Amino acid sequence: MQRIQSRIGLAWVVTSLLLAAACGPALAETPTHGGILTFVVPAEPPSFDGHRETTFALIHPIAPFYSVLIRVNPDNPGSPTDFVGDLALEVPEPTDNGTTYTFKLRQNATFADGQRVTADDVVATFNKIIFPPAGVASARRAFFSMVDTFYASDAFTVVFKLHHPSAAFIPALASPFNFIYSAKQLAQDMRWYEHQVLGSGPFIFTEHQPGAFITGRRHPNYHHAGQPYLDGFRAIFAKKQSLRVQAIRGGRAMIEFRGFPPKSRQDLVRALGEAITVQESDWNCVLLVTPNHLVPPFDDARVRRALSLAIDRWGGSTYLSKIAVVKTVGGVVFPGHPLAASADELREIAGYWEDLEASRIEARRLLQQAGVPEGFRFKLHNRGVDQPYKIVGTWLIDQWRHIGLNAEQWVQPTGPFFQTLRSQSKRFAVSMDFNCQAVVNPLLDVSKFVSNDRSGINYANYQDRVLDDLFDRMNRTPDTAEQRRLMRRFEKRALDEQAHMLVTLWWYRIIPHRSNVRGWTISPSHYLNQDLSTVWLAP
Repeated sequence: MQRIQSRIGLAWVVTSLLLAAACGPALAETPTHGGILTFVVPAEPPSFDGHRETTFALIHPIAPFYSVLIRVNPDNPGSPTDFVGDLALEVPEPTDNGTTYTFKLRQNATFADGQRVTADDVVATFNKIIFPPAGVASARRAFFSMVDTFYASDAFTVVFKLHHPSAAFIPALASPFNFIYSAKQLAQDMRWYEHQVLGSGPFIFTEHQPGAFITGRRHPNYHHAGQPYLDGFRAIFAKKQSLRVQAIRGGRAMIEFRGFPPKSRQDLVRALGEAITVQESDWNCVLLVTPNHLVPPFDDARVRRALSLAIDRWGGSTYLSKIAVVKTVGGVVFPGHPLAASADELREIAGYWEDLEASRIEARRLLQQAGVPEGFRFKLHNRGVDQPYKIVGTWLIDQWRHIGLNAEQWVQPTGPFFQTLRSQSKRFAVSMDFNCQAVVNPLLDVSKFVSNDRSGINYANYQDRVLDDLFDRMNRTPDTAEQRRLMRRFEKRALDEQAHMLVTLWWYRIIPHRSNVRGWTISPSHYLNQDLSTVWLAP
């Protein structure tokens, strides 16, 4: 398998990825073919379009039906720098001083309907992702601001030309959401993939029963020889955590790929002993609070700043990490990364001060200055997923009571929740939100915070050209020290001076699974390594 180490200049590797809580599989085993993998998913996808969506609810049941151009190495998914070809034969070295990438495609890849995958399909796909037409949503178009043009030079060669060299390009290309679609199908209906499935992945779509399950069967002509090992899979939807835990405990499911809190891990290990294996990792995912800048008084930076000042992040980390999948205090960058703020740097940001009482006194002063009355009421829009949305939402409401604000939760199922966020209207005042990315790549991950006419996932409805400029400068310089300096300025403006969005806590991933599930390795993202091509079931 061809592979390349991305030249991002970061002396950093994700550590402590795997902890075995019970007897795990042997390090070197020969995979066996056959069997149906059953797994539980806490929510249903808002649509089936990977280019539009940002949720695990799409990736877990739908990614197995699709291929991507390149991907994070499935044998080493914890590395932020190890990329291999999927439809591409390999990840090429750039030419023309780092501005041209030429991808040679496999010639044996076919869609589920039998048509061959060609360079035209790749070009049509990235036209939809990078230059979407009016009315077509693209959640990651800001990731490709460095791309100038791309084209098919022959039936199985795709060339990307960049405006400037960028270490962020290959990680952006490796996003698992970049499903390769049929050019023929896109020409007929650009939005067809929102409701239909046709890919070239390891599995072929067979059935979807809304509210119940999605199933797939093995793709007999999959382009990676010998894979997949499974005969098929069944993704079962179960909103309540207790039901998902019981499904694994009772053998109705083998795994949930998103994550359980510590108590659920302990209960499963206690009940199943050696029949359960636990993998754990830090998580490139953070829960946010998004004030709608179109809705007074949240159009006032003083009010948004007061919301942040009320939150006891340091104390909340200790308390919430015992009952929810959140843990680490951090800023806009995945904690522990060289571009992330240190604890001392965080304490210079409003809402991270050591003196909580002083912080809340300042919050009350800002609310009074902005004319917000004591006892002001508003609704906190939230997603109907227990971990960690509703748990953290309940905690936030209690935090805001300390500064005289009375909030109540307005909870919607996943589909309507995203429709409300994307409405670009006054449909919500303040909402729970998240920034969960696949490849750990902070220079692009923070695109969540740039202006909403540039970012496909900024739901706060603002434009901030200062942030846009800082984002562009970070992504143009190869100097890590300069990137870090610009990131601190970006973070200070986004979280403190303007308080456009509020960072709560970063997540921690715990995956207890039946010990017969082999060939799957945890990563810092619940989006990575989810096409199931390497998964197999031990007898």
